[in-house]
Amino acid sequence: MAVDFTQELKELRATMDSVRTVTDLEGLGRRITELERQASAPDLWDDPDKAQQVTSALSRANSERDRVLSMDSRIEDLETLVEMGTEESDQATMEEAERELAKLRKDVGELEVRTLLSGEYDEREAVVTIRAGAGGVDAADFAEMLMRMYLRWAERHDYPTKVMDTSYAEEAGLKSATFEVNVPYAYGHLSVEGGTHRLVRISPFDNQGRRQTSFAAVEVIPLIESDDSIDIPENELKIDVFRSSGPGGQSVNTTDSAVRMTHLPTGIVVSMQNEKSQIQNRAAALRVLQSRLLLQRKAEEAAVKKEMAGDVKASWGEQMRSYVLNPYQMVKDLRTDYETGNPSAVFDGDIDGFIEAGIRWQIAQRKAQA
Repeated sequence: MAVDFTQELKELRATMDSVRTVTDLEGLGRRITELERQASAPDLWDDPDKAQQVTSALSRANSERDRVLSMDSRIEDLETLVEMGTEESDQATMEEAERELAKLRKDVGELEVRTLLSGEYDEREAVVTIRAGAGGVDAADFAEMLMRMYLRWAERHDYPTKVMDTSYAEEAGLKSATFEVNVPYAYGHLSVEGGTHRLVRISPFDNQGRRQTSFAAVEVIPLIESDDSIDIPENELKIDVFRSSGPGGQSVNTTDSAVRMTHLPTGIVVSMQNEKSQIQNRAAALRVLQSRLLLQRKAEEAAVKKEMAGDVKASWGEQMRSYVLNPYQMVKDLRTDYETGNPSAVFDGDIDGFIEAGIRWQIAQRKAQA
């Protein structure tokens, strides 16, 4: 079936029109001009923290503008390519145009989703924690599968990650793991992955080959920034140090460098052991603890507002996604109904479709509750 390039290009331009409206290129240009003025100040680096904030904000703003402008340019180039191929009846040129159209559809769709991320912390980097739930050793193995899935997703996009803590289960897999995704809007994208994940498969740990259902919990929080006002008094913290653990071998630490930090008023516990020194682990643990407290504070404020409005609704169910490997092959998100019959690709990091559907679902829920 021949591609209707006229219609496809019309739809791409319409999408980009809405993207430009949301992005507000004129306002973004003014912001870039102001940030460039601040970045050129001779005393900028007298305050390294502020300098880092200014330069990071300038880099993000430039990237956001360039992303939109480059997409407009690619649509114009595709239009020219289609015109050339049509006028010369060049099949090779038209096939090249079809390939570029497919890439553009994907990239414009991703850019459209990015413009939907307007939450207070959506542009932050993310801290992801995965914990094994019910299901014994299968659940621990599932937790490790999920960790690999998210790290492979980040790798596919060239997003830098940093594993902060891993607690290995006795037989196989992980009790828990925490890692950072250090790229702008990581939280906005991954926040929709938070919830309870369920795996159904023939257990590789059951010598009778029975089907096993296991669970793992995924928590996603925004990474704290230096200008966030979360002060934790020392008397509210209990800090324990212990020897870092691992699956064995030479990598097991022989010093008490790991840190477990407990926030006494809330009972929130954070462990860090993947840095080389106790000081580094303590700083990392404090940053994650601050992030969790910040998110908790916002959640409490939102809960109060909902109660005052007299409209308290449940958010996500106990299970937000099922990964079924037996008796059939399917991964399905129970909130959006988005599904695929290729679990292997999903566990290898191909989760963009789930993330995009989740973001659109989340936006619809916010509008419905507004």
